[in-house]
Amino acid sequence: MFSGLIRYRGLVDVGGATLVVRCEGAELERPLPGDSIAIDGVCLTATAVDGDAVAFDVVPETLACSTLGERKAGEAVNVEYALRVGDRLGGHFVYGHVDAVALVLSRTPEGQGERMRVESPPAIATMIAAKGFIAVDGVSLTVAATGDGWFEVALIPETIERTTLRARPPGSRVNLEVDPIARYVAIKR
Repeated sequence: MFSGLIRYRGLVDVGGATLVVRCEGAELERPLPGDSIAIDGVCLTATAVDGDAVAFDVVPETLACSTLGERKAGEAVNVEYALRVGDRLGGHFVYGHVDAVALVLSRTPEGQGERMRVESPPAIATMIAAKGFIAVDGVSLTVAATGDGWFEVALIPETIERTTLRARPPGSRVNLEVDPIARYVAIKR
């Protein structure tokens, strides 16, 4: 379980089926093999830890359903260590289960932040609601607006500075996870 509040970034050392990421915060968080860590919003299991280098086995299903297979050496990723009992939950419940991959359609300055428009894949469109929540590359965000085939999120300066969303221009692909409550409501229909 994750909160979607990104405190750390990492740099990909090796991409592909064996993903190795140099993770900020490893000294403080002390991950161990077997721990769950979200990389760009994808829950992965650490298989080896050497200082700040954390290795993950990424199966074909994960590569096919997320953007992790596109990540290259030297590329930045969002890193979130799993919540511990007693941690403050300031974001939303994020599982690290990617529901869809989508294109960033546009970025528009808005006040001191930005408005990011992302395509709304048909398979999850009914689960994306204005003022609801969505995780984009693991970042917990409130949906600011929706339209036919798209939704928008408002990015505050802190989010732009702290996460890799600043490096996702129009045409970039991002991982999406809908609000788990919306998912369960949709299943009941």
